[in-house]
Amino acid sequence: MIDCYRYTDTELKKLLRSLTIVIDTREQNNKAIIDYFTAKKIPHITQKMDFCDYTCFLPANSELGIVRDTYIDCYLERKGSLEELSGNLCNDRTRLESEFLRAKDKRLIMMIEESAGLEKIIEHKYKTEYNEKSFLASLFSFAHRYGIDIHFIAEKYAGLFIFSQMYYAARELLKA
Repeated sequence: MIDCYRYTDTELKKLLRSLTIVIDTREQNNKAIIDYFTAKKIPHITQKMDFCDYTCFLPANSELGIVRDTYIDCYLERKGSLEELSGNLCNDRTRLESEFLRAKDKRLIMMIEESAGLEKIIEHKYKTEYNEKSFLASLFSFAHRYGIDIHFIAEKYAGLFIFSQMYYAARELLKA
């Protein structure tokens, strides 16, 4: 049997304060998110990612037994609007699906910056011709096919949502 180390509450808090958000270099129009991270003093870096827009890592901390940067298995794909998402599903579907395939067996979250987004799809309150029934079918099919958790979030809460998802993924991993 392997003994696992259990961090004290103090050690856990120290580790989680160092949690660093990784933002993909191709991510665009995310000033409000970066401003949130900066205002809340949340460490963040920009680097090329093979899939998704955000992830996180715990930096090396030899004092607490983390010998190298440790990436957390939590990835977030951000869509800035229903129009962006519908465009991806209609015109860029192969690229989007390829990205989800690269994320296979990973914890994958899709955040759509659209308050009441599901209702807006149902009522066709978006500025594309994509049929609402097809929109929902594609969205839910991808969710089940690739194990994606889908969340509609108001833009003003996007930074908080991203950080909270990463923070609690790391916390649960460290508490295991």
